[in-house]
Amino acid sequence: MKRIAVVEDEPLMREELSLMLSKAGYETIEISEFNHVTKQLEEISPDLVVLDLNLPGVSGFQICREIKGRSPFPVLVLTSRDQMKDELHALELGADEYLTKPCRRERLLARVSNVLKRYEGRANLLEGPGFLLDRQTYTLYINNSSTVLPKNQGKLLETFLARGDRTAAKDELCTALWGTTEFIDENALQVNLTRLKKTMAGLGMKQKIIPVRGVGYRLENEGEPDWGKDMFRNKEDP
Repeated sequence: MKRIAVVEDEPLMREELSLMLSKAGYETIEISEFNHVTKQLEEISPDLVVLDLNLPGVSGFQICREIKGRSPFPVLVLTSRDQMKDELHALELGADEYLTKPCRRERLLARVSNVLKRYEGRANLLEGPGFLLDRQTYTLYINNSSTVLPKNQGKLLETFLARGDRTAAKDELCTALWGTTEFIDENALQVNLTRLKKTMAGLGMKQKIIPVRGVGYRLENEGEPDWGKDMFRNKEDP
C-alpha cells in the first residue's frame, strides 16, 4: 500500500484529504506540527507528499526545496494560491504537480496516481541537475549513458545530493565513507574527493565540489557564487 503524507494546516481540509485518499486505497499520514516538517517527512519516508504552501511559521516553498534537495519522494502541491508565479516557482523548486483549491476529487486522485506511477522503481534514485544517482548501486545516469562509480565516490556524491545546496561537514563526509570520524587522516578524505572531482570532470558534469573554509564542502553548479549562499538561502522564498 502506497503511503501519502498530507501537509495541511487546516484541520477539516487535512481530515477530508486523508479520508479521500484512504478510501482510494492509500495509507495516509497527517502532518499537523509544522516545526521541522522536512525532518518528519524523512523519518516517515512516504511515497508521496501532498503539500500546502500556506503553512504557519514555515513556507511551503522552503519545504518543497528541502524535500527535493534531500529526499527521493515526489511532491504534489495542493494550495489556494492560484497565481502563475507561485505555480512556476513551485515547479522550479522541483514540485511534481501543482493543483489549486478547490479541486475535484477525481482530478486530485488522477494526479496522485500519475505521480506515483512515474516514481515507481525510483525510490533509490537521487536527482541532481542533469543526472540521477542510484544510491544502492552507485550507478550515475547522465547524458543518456550510465557509469558505475567506485563505492567511495558514490558515497560522497550521495552525501552531497542529500545535503542539497547546504555544506556537508568534514565529519559527515568521513562518516559516510568509513562509518566513523575517529582516527581518520584528513588526507584520506582529500584523496577520495580528488578522485570524485576527476570522475565528474571526465563525465562533463557541470557541478563542482567547493571547499567551505572551516566547515566542509559543497556541491555547486558552475557559475553559482560560492559566497554567503547558506546565509541568504531562505530569502529566496517569496
